[in-house]
Amino acid sequence: MMDDSMMGGMWMGWFFGALLLVGLGLLVVVLVKAFAGNSVRSDSPDTVGGRGARSGRSLEIVQERYARGELSAEEYREMRRILEDDAR
Repeated sequence: MMDDSMMGGMWMGWFFGALLLVGLGLLVVVLVKAFAGNSVRSDSPDTVGGRGARSGRSLEIVQERYARGELSAEEYREMRRILEDDAR
């Protein structure tokens, strides 16, 4: 019937079959991400004048943290300067 060498070959077949399925799954994920991309539509609410509104929200967060006393005046001015420079 089956000897030990045949069982080893059967397990290798299962292993490589599973490996192939995982590889194909990863390939599909990579291709979907590549074709979908990180594009943001210009009419989406996350954009203002073609740029993301993230810097505006970031500035709001920095202002809130300064108001709560989590940031010193120097830290606040530095973070605000950086965020405003990034928005330009």
